[in-house]
Amino acid sequence: MAEQAQTEKQLWVTAAQITKFSQAVFEAAGADAASAKAATDAMMHASLHGVDSHGFRLLPHYQAAMRGGRINGKPNLSFTQSRAGTGLLDGDHAHGARALYAAADHAATLARTAGIGAVGVINSSHYGAAGAYAMALAQQGLAGLIFGNSDSLVRLHDGAERFHGTNPIAIAFPTQSDPWLLDMATSSVPYNRVQLYASLGVTLPEDVASDAAGVNTTDPNAVEMLAPLGGAFGFKGAALGGVAEIFSAVMTGMKISPDLDAMVGGDMTRPRHLGGFVIAIDPEAFLTGPMFMAGMAHYLEKLRNSTPRTGARVMAPGDREWAVAATRREQGIPLDPVTQAAFAELTQTTGIAL
Repeated sequence: MAEQAQTEKQLWVTAAQITKFSQAVFEAAGADAASAKAATDAMMHASLHGVDSHGFRLLPHYQAAMRGGRINGKPNLSFTQSRAGTGLLDGDHAHGARALYAAADHAATLARTAGIGAVGVINSSHYGAAGAYAMALAQQGLAGLIFGNSDSLVRLHDGAERFHGTNPIAIAFPTQSDPWLLDMATSSVPYNRVQLYASLGVTLPEDVASDAAGVNTTDPNAVEMLAPLGGAFGFKGAALGGVAEIFSAVMTGMKISPDLDAMVGGDMTRPRHLGGFVIAIDPEAFLTGPMFMAGMAHYLEKLRNSTPRTGARVMAPGDREWAVAATRREQGIPLDPVTQAAFAELTQTTGIAL
């Protein structure tokens, strides 16, 4: 019901149109060409593959943070290699996509020499869909693992206050066609889903969000925090949120989720000091490239041809995204009404039309 109500109000635009618009808006906000491209590429990955919560709906927020000074539009990135397969990238408070794409490139270089490359990211900002950077590594023939944290929105298992962020984990492996891709939040749902359901007057599913006392609620207007992934077994989701927290914040010396300024409504002049973590693994450190690709092909063939339950289809991680991307490459990218209004306001203030 929620998805149908949203679809009826969407405006569809081509990838070329929104790419040109996005890069121009970023440059008008003070971004250099590399930052404008990286941020646009990351949002394009999300919007194209159906992760609309992290797609172009974030453009108005990102450009406002850049204009305010929270995001450095012209960063001086610096990389320090600490050991054969490790290093630290200082993002100079860049847009998160600029820092994470750069960290992935450095991790790939390390992995081709050491077999594995691990790069911690410091002084970064929100980077959107973690899968964009895992995919960037898979497209280079490498396995990619991405970890991040964000401001507190998710309670702990049996907790009654916000603690972890939605803390994404993304993992991708190269294949002979589209990568195997897992891109997940460690909360039951993203917070924007709660906002969408509230605006449409739709009841939430069970066990995905809680009220101020930490009690699960299906009323989107009563939600004060998200539940960790797993429902009654939410200790698993809370622990996975902790994995992302330790890699991205503790291992890099950056702020943990409860200490971060809020992404929305916070002081737009003050950088957020976000961390991140990127791991690249070269499969050829363990076996030949053709052997790895053949093994992945065999595994995926067996997986996709396994017996489904009646009326269902078995899919590998990423299959849904590739199907959505194929449709959107033909039909365009949808913009919800709130995003349409925000883009219209951007056009009025910048003179840049979509």
